[in-house]
Amino acid sequence: MTATPAPRAELVLIGPMGSGKTRLGKRVARLIGAPFADTDKIVVAEHGPIAELFDTHGEPHFRALERDAVAGALAAGGVVSLGGGAVLDAQTRAALATERVVLLWSSPEAVEARLANGKRPLVRGGVADWIRIAEERRPIYEQLATHRIDTSRLPIDRLASELADWWRAQTGKETA
Repeated sequence: MTATPAPRAELVLIGPMGSGKTRLGKRVARLIGAPFADTDKIVVAEHGPIAELFDTHGEPHFRALERDAVAGALAAGGVVSLGGGAVLDAQTRAALATERVVLLWSSPEAVEARLANGKRPLVRGGVADWIRIAEERRPIYEQLATHRIDTSRLPIDRLASELADWWRAQTGKETA
């Protein structure tokens, strides 16, 4: 019998664009004493703005860069925030099979203001695009998730505390 491998990351946050993965991830990482990585920020640091990558090279090119960023972040450990579409890649989904994956979900009303910065190429049409994409991806998110959090209404600090408590209950650790 083969043992199931232990998770490499403390937590992996997935969910639609604007659901609060980066904001919440940073706070949880601080609370549990773990490093934080945002795979979108890794791609931007190494290759430039996401909107430009989409416009210049197309979504498949961006997704390949994203897959590499996810693999590196998982291997490094800590709290990892994935871009909203990272779960579309089969290799990424396979890598997440042994991780503690937390799905962050938000209502369209709550996420609308978060999309206003115009930096998200797939939702240039606004919240209607977000709703369509979020619902298309929802089955994948739900299949991968071991825990779910609604980020629509509660204060971020309370959500971070609750998620850190859940992590402690899962791991038996006080800090990473």
